[in-house]
Amino acid sequence: MLGTTRAKTPKEYIESLPDPRRSEMKALHKLITRTAPALKPKLWGGTIGYGQFHYRYATGREGDWFVVGLANRKDGISFYSCLTDGKQYIAEKHKKDLPKADIGRSCIRFKRLADIDLRVLARIIKENVAAAKKMAKK
Repeated sequence: MLGTTRAKTPKEYIESLPDPRRSEMKALHKLITRTAPALKPKLWGGTIGYGQFHYRYATGREGDWFVVGLANRKDGISFYSCLTDGKQYIAEKHKKDLPKADIGRSCIRFKRLADIDLRVLARIIKENVAAAKKMAKK
């Protein structure tokens, strides 16, 4: 899932991209940081991860992961929403709201920024932040 990059910071990662992808990633980075300013961005391989939460499965496996993520991929942009609302993955819950996106359990893939509704993406970010806070209380 995670690629690699020579960039050392999220800003370097975004600046290394060719346009128009660079400007689209800048716009998404701005949306995420405005919507959830407490989520500090850092590179997780070839993905910009925003914030961090600790997970623990019933099997005993545990670790840390980002609350939301953003990555440039060969075929488009991937937005990662890896949390659930307790019933289903947050990304899957919004499938009908983003008809031009390819949505899996925790990944929203799209070719161009114009293919998605940024208000819906902002709502998904907020729902992920709320889910991460809820997990931290457990």
